[in-house]
Amino acid sequence: MTLSAKGTRLNRRGLETREQLLRLAIRCLAEGGPDAVSANLVAREAGVTWGTIQHQFGDADGLWAAMLEYIGTKWETVLPEVPDGASLAARVDAVVEMLWNALERPASKAITNLRTALPHRPVDLAAAFPRTASALAAWDAEWSATCDRAFEGVPVDRTKVTRVRGLLPAALRGLRDEQNLSTFTDVDESRRGLSEAITAYLS
Repeated sequence: MTLSAKGTRLNRRGLETREQLLRLAIRCLAEGGPDAVSANLVAREAGVTWGTIQHQFGDADGLWAAMLEYIGTKWETVLPEVPDGASLAARVDAVVEMLWNALERPASKAITNLRTALPHRPVDLAAAFPRTASALAAWDAEWSATCDRAFEGVPVDRTKVTRVRGLLPAALRGLRDEQNLSTFTDVDESRRGLSEAITAYLS
């Protein structure tokens, strides 16, 4: 059961409005960059008043947290099927491929722009946007769990897995950005090189 910010049950029209606002928030953030991280902008684009945002989410913190939770219900972070006994290289390739494809989705771009616009230090983020901070922490926990599942049963140094887990999103975002520039970089070859380097590091 979905409730309003005041704890009242939303009727069908309220649920439709909520979904419209969440979808629009994702689109605004994905297409507009960090400057589009504005609950007022979402309200204007949706043609609703700030009071509607308050009724549905309470404030901007509630909107961003709800958006992140909404993305989580629609976005499966499932690894491509890796057979039992798969090599370390195959597991690394599966993780890299999954994240590479995920980063191209509008929802991923929305999350990146949200994180860019909000306070960067965890303590500052939690103070200003506690619900959003909690939702982002849940995303990070899911990413950690995905990496743990990928290397389950493989004798790898867990400290190294933790380091790779932190490195991969930044490295692949950089390659995605490079792909959109007028350069002579072969991004596919660079991605293969990244996978090989990680495999060698974990071996």
